[in-house]
Amino acid sequence: MKTVILAGGFGTRISEESHLRPKPMIEIGEKPILWHIMKLYSHYGHNEFIICCGYKQHMIKEWFADYYLYNCDVTFDFTDNNRMTVHNNVTDPWKVTLVDTGLNSMTGGRIGRIQKYVGEEPFFLTYGDAVSDVNPDDVLSFHKRSGKKGTITAINVDQRFGVIDIREDGSVNAFREKNETDSACINGGFMVMEPEVFRYITGDECIFEKDVLPRLAAEDQLSAYSHDGFWQCMDTARELKRLEEMWQTGKAPWKVW
Repeated sequence: MKTVILAGGFGTRISEESHLRPKPMIEIGEKPILWHIMKLYSHYGHNEFIICCGYKQHMIKEWFADYYLYNCDVTFDFTDNNRMTVHNNVTDPWKVTLVDTGLNSMTGGRIGRIQKYVGEEPFFLTYGDAVSDVNPDDVLSFHKRSGKKGTITAINVDQRFGVIDIREDGSVNAFREKNETDSACINGGFMVMEPEVFRYITGDECIFEKDVLPRLAAEDQLSAYSHDGFWQCMDTARELKRLEEMWQTGKAPWKVW
């Protein structure tokens, strides 16, 4: 099953880093957070990725173009017709499609632009700026049991985002803005979507979180898989520092591979 990763935004909350490179390319342990997310899915056997690029998308493409060399020992022999010899082959079994989904497209618009690469089949969908120890296969199994068009992973964290109201059966009742007393769940990404979701996307200005997910919830076509384990987004320099410290001390909960 294909995994779609949103990696095209400007990353304005962490502008001290994102003015130099796309947010998903900010590194934890000398690897982009995008790599960490892909390693999680790959650990569970999901090795085909579609990356929705936008802001500084050439940097993402260049990184993947050189990824093979980054992970191999190489000899460059300039005395023999500039011959290059690769001594080992230590790479991931990935198929990666990098799509320019537009500089100013909203999240829904970016998803709409990759429809032809997904086809008429369910797909994983997540954000390129958050890591977790969630098992994607558990989310997928929950999604299949729900019989709905979409499933999100619900995370209970301190509130900076809009929140979701969830019924006892896991169905999403509504999306709403946070208030001062909230300690409710947020959409942490790590979603599963049916191809019918593309019909809800109206164009590049469509915001998936405001235009599509609430409509699915209103039609009782959205479920929420509750994850009680680790989840952390990388919105600020403080959060980046925390993730880096976890990695360097060998206490990174998302490193399941």
